[in-house]
Amino acid sequence: MRGRGGRMAYHERRAHRIALVGLAFRKRLAMSSPRSIPPARPLPRVHGISARGEGDRIVEEVDLEFGNGERRRYRRVCARGPGSVMVAAMADADTILLVREYACGTGRYEIGLPKGRMDDGESPEQAANRELKEEAGFGARRLTRLRSLALSPSYMEFTTHLVLAEDLYPERLAGDEPEEIDVLPWKLADLHALMLREDCSEGRSLAALFIVRELLARRADGEMA
Repeated sequence: MRGRGGRMAYHERRAHRIALVGLAFRKRLAMSSPRSIPPARPLPRVHGISARGEGDRIVEEVDLEFGNGERRRYRRVCARGPGSVMVAAMADADTILLVREYACGTGRYEIGLPKGRMDDGESPEQAANRELKEEAGFGARRLTRLRSLALSPSYMEFTTHLVLAEDLYPERLAGDEPEEIDVLPWKLADLHALMLREDCSEGRSLAALFIVRELLARRADGEMA
């Protein structure tokens, strides 16, 4: 039977092993930080591109040669028009505005960020302000394009611009929605309660919410303007 001293030694050894495992895990995390990611390979050589129109999109077939000499033909879908926007509208420093509208693809009402196509000649900021007024009934005095998001970069050339909207004021524009859209203020601190909801499945919205929360936290810590 193991005595008290033996039990203490066992627990000390176990704690030591756990600490070593934690140290190794932190080292792996440090090694996988963005600063340590090796540069990408040179882009494949394009030998030719053929295209055909299919409604509101263009399908291209791209003849590529990779650095190792392998030759492949890839298909990609290119959307017509300037792209789309997704709006992260901050009601205050801690609260973002979500919308709930019917999504025909899933056959249910979905929660996400306001979004829509850009009109010809619009900048991402202008399109974001218009969509925000149409879907949520607010305009923004401060609009900042944060980054672009891809819908499916493996085979689609489609860009959504994520725009941060701040200093809101009430203003509504008529849109093309068949019914009034629900506007849902949501605390950034409560994203954990949103991320596993069945009716919040739009991948770009989920990614954008966590991007915005991280950027605003870094701004609050003085790491960015």
